[in-house]
Amino acid sequence: MTGSTAESGDAARPPGIGEPFPQLTVQTSHGELTIPDDYAGQWLVLFSHPGDFTPVCTSEFVAFEQRRDEFEALDAELLGLSVDRVHSHIKWTEWIAENLDVDIQFPIIADDQGSVGERLGMIHPEAGTSTVRSVFIVDPDGTTRLVLTYPMEIGRNIDEILRSLRALQKSDADGVAAPADWPEHEMFGDRVLLPPPGTEEGAKARRAEAADDDALDYYDWWFVTKAQ
Repeated sequence: MTGSTAESGDAARPPGIGEPFPQLTVQTSHGELTIPDDYAGQWLVLFSHPGDFTPVCTSEFVAFEQRRDEFEALDAELLGLSVDRVHSHIKWTEWIAENLDVDIQFPIIADDQGSVGERLGMIHPEAGTSTVRSVFIVDPDGTTRLVLTYPMEIGRNIDEILRSLRALQKSDADGVAAPADWPEHEMFGDRVLLPPPGTEEGAKARRAEAADDDALDYYDWWFVTKAQ
């Protein structure tokens, strides 16, 4: 079998943010994998491509591989997907190594039947039978935390995927939120945001907390930034 299949019993609807990532048994250029189980305890960045031997996809594979050490430093593994067979993936990565001098070391899902792409909502009718450029970030508990979708003609921004991963990890660790362009917001820099209180008492307590904590900048009870 060269393709990949969803486990029986999976719902047809693609996973949403905050929902368990569906269990899939997939064939890859590194052998069979079960996701998200084989990545339990780690972050997973799964990204799809319309096809092998296409220019934008090739540029993205090179970009992901060149930043792979940064993902691994964040305890995240990369996993690609393309609607092609394993043999095509192998030949494609050989071409990349020979012509662009980049050795692709992350696995690539073979989805020549399109079953994984369909299950994850990566195939849009208006885009034909190829997968759009989707990104799923799955946390160590197997929960879908972020979904990005790009059209076939636009390559992804790896900096944004890394930024989002760091922001998710920061939010989990400290119970805070990341503002726009974090950690390089034009006004707030790398400061983070505290979650707004849910009661009047909480709002009063937040005001008192900010008055006693130099790390907090109080704009209003619902808008407080915190230094790192």
